[in-house]
Amino acid sequence: MRTRSSFSHNPHLRVSRPVSACSRCRVAKVKCDGKLPACTACEKAGRDNECSAASDQQFARGKERSWVAALEARLEKLDRRLNHARSRKASVALHESDENTITVQDSERRDSLVNITAAIRRKAARTREKADFNTLVSDFGLLTVNATTPGFDTRESENPMSFARLVLAAAQHDALPDPDSDELPDKAVVEAIFQFYQDNILPLYPLFPPSDLQALIGKVYDAELGFLGSIIRSSEYWLFWMVLAIGSAAQSKTMQDRKYYDALQFVSRALPYADRAFVPGYTTQIQSLILLTQYSMLDPAHFDSWHLIGFACRASIDLGFHKDHTFTQQSSKDTIDARRRTFYCVYALDRAISMVHARPFSFKDDDVSVQLPSSSVDHGSDQSLGQPDPSLPLFQLRRLQSDWYQTLVQTNPSDPLRDPTQYVWQKYHETRKWSKELPVDLPATIRTAFDLEMDYSYVYLIVPSPRGPKLTDHGRLLIFEHTIRYLHRIFEVAKDPVNEGFYTYHDALKVFFMGSQLVTVLRDPGDTDLWQSLGATRQPQEQPPLPDRLDRSSGSDNIDRSLLCLEKVKEMLGRYGERWEQVKTLADHFDRTTIDIKSYLDTRRDVVKRVIQNVQAQKDARRPLPGSRPPPTPSTLAYQPLPMAQHSPQQANRVAPWGNSTGFQGHHNGQF
Repeated sequence: MRTRSSFSHNPHLRVSRPVSACSRCRVAKVKCDGKLPACTACEKAGRDNECSAASDQQFARGKERSWVAALEARLEKLDRRLNHARSRKASVALHESDENTITVQDSERRDSLVNITAAIRRKAARTREKADFNTLVSDFGLLTVNATTPGFDTRESENPMSFARLVLAAAQHDALPDPDSDELPDKAVVEAIFQFYQDNILPLYPLFPPSDLQALIGKVYDAELGFLGSIIRSSEYWLFWMVLAIGSAAQSKTMQDRKYYDALQFVSRALPYADRAFVPGYTTQIQSLILLTQYSMLDPAHFDSWHLIGFACRASIDLGFHKDHTFTQQSSKDTIDARRRTFYCVYALDRAISMVHARPFSFKDDDVSVQLPSSSVDHGSDQSLGQPDPSLPLFQLRRLQSDWYQTLVQTNPSDPLRDPTQYVWQKYHETRKWSKELPVDLPATIRTAFDLEMDYSYVYLIVPSPRGPKLTDHGRLLIFEHTIRYLHRIFEVAKDPVNEGFYTYHDALKVFFMGSQLVTVLRDPGDTDLWQSLGATRQPQEQPPLPDRLDRSSGSDNIDRSLLCLEKVKEMLGRYGERWEQVKTLADHFDRTTIDIKSYLDTRRDVVKRVIQNVQAQKDARRPLPGSRPPPTPSTLAYQPLPMAQHSPQQANRVAPWGNSTGFQGHHNGQF
């Protein structure tokens, strides 16, 4: 009788593609099918035991579990057969039974054995599938995994490949220090940090009501004291420690100060709660990811903000936050507004982070159909009732930026715009309209942040892009004025001994970007009257007017304004380099690439001074005769063409990070 082969009889494991050939097949240069425990070639040669694939260390990750499961199944089957044989032997010795009875008993035992074997195989298959999935995720590091996958729920096992571990493996850079203490910080210190977060960060990104934030402090300290009823979820502990980390890091000025040290301690205290806080399928997962993203913007040495906001976007889309129609009819207005507010926090951060790194957005605007939330009514105190909601203007600005960024940067450059100049001016006017509609009673720190973002948007919009490579002369004048305005404002913020507002590592990147655009305009002013008085410039009516000056104290000469602004950029990058190590590279690059333009401007300024002295000497010496030609003035002599001292435009392009023929750096350098 021919016996039927089974998986338990011959527990080989075939893979679609061997991880590596065994040593014998590799030497013989023959195809190795990767069968376990020994390949077919070694079996035919009678060298099963010599096949290197028989070594457990050579098995593919995750496959050894299948081999062990097969061996266990075979062992169980042999054990059952042995017991069955013993029982039959004892039965035959004690009782004589007819042949038909034995046949029925064997048939029943055989059917029972088949059922047991099938159940064991199904269980082994489920175990193998879960083990192989976790192995693939851990091997590839970062996969597009649905955020609602139940296999990522940490409650299913004690040591899974959780969603939190996947996020941290992809987004964490340097290891964090271990916490020095397990005790809670002083309550007064916690309340001060929470108040800073509530005043400067929460109004822009309202993830939760401020009243909940204040109540959390009492809950945490009550739980520490052991009061009955003080049960705190892991997501609440995550919120508590991350708000402390963000608030402390936002107030830090250098890498060695106490604020930054405390921030590292706080985020280290938060990480043990990440597995539960990042459990998929809940709004708390999105909020927890946003909090870690905010911290990463302040600490790029330890976390990557672009990867983190990508995870937050994926979680939002998987939970349906990007569509209004996913809300149930039973949802209250407050619930819908809370979901919309959470989504637009993710949206605003994704647009800001992607633009500053010159990377694509996590999702397109065409995939979004979410109305703006209504104005927040809970501002934490009675004194703040009636004040405007700063998050709404921020969300509106991000939508404006997202529109033109996708059109100019993310769309295929082989499909050029019909009239890119007209498109740029249209978007410029839309941004001006947004700025004019800002509430007049915004807090001063938030108003300053909006003004900075407005000038940054203007320059980013005007500079050459893949679908708008040409730059007009009037665009050069606008870039010059807006960069001067931006750098003047941000310099006042940077030199303040106390940090007020939510200024991050990305603001240092923006300073470098704006300074680079200013240098590019100075290198290649085109046919503009940049060296003349800009107040006398008359542009066509369809083009936007030049903005008002903020640096009138530096004089009316654009040479002095430019030199002073270049020095401000150098000083700011130096200050930011004390806070973020990555900025030191930018500061060194900017200092080296501006040597020639500074020398050029210094020479031109000396010419202006000599002309002014000569004119004044002529006036003092004698008065001009009637009908004689007046002596030259600084406006007609000082601004005559003057060759640049060290670099030609072609040489300047080779030492600068911009890459087109005009020398303009269209957008941020991606490596920063």
